[in-house]
Amino acid sequence: MSGPNGDPAVSVNVSGEDDLIEAEYAEIDSMLDQINFCLDALEEKSDVLNAKLRELLESNRQARLLFQQQHLDMVPAQEDPKAS
Repeated sequence: MSGPNGDPAVSVNVSGEDDLIEAEYAEIDSMLDQINFCLDALEEKSDVLNAKLRELLESNRQARLLFQQQHLDMVPAQEDPKAS
C-alpha cells in the first residue's frame, strides 16, 4: 500500500489514527475536567479564607476600638496647656 503522496514505505491507517486521536482527545478532556475540578475547589477555599479574613479584620477593628475607648476612660482628663 502506498502513502498519501505515493510513497511505498508509508502506510496509512486512517481509522486507526482516528481512534488514536479520539483517545488522545478523551484523555485531554479528562485531564481538563480534573484541572477544572481542582480550580473550582481552590476557588471555593479561597472564598472561604477571604470571608474568614474579613471577619478577623472586623473583629480586630472592633477590639482595637474597644481597647482605645477603655484606655480613654481610664486616663484622667488632662487639661489642655493651651487653654490657660
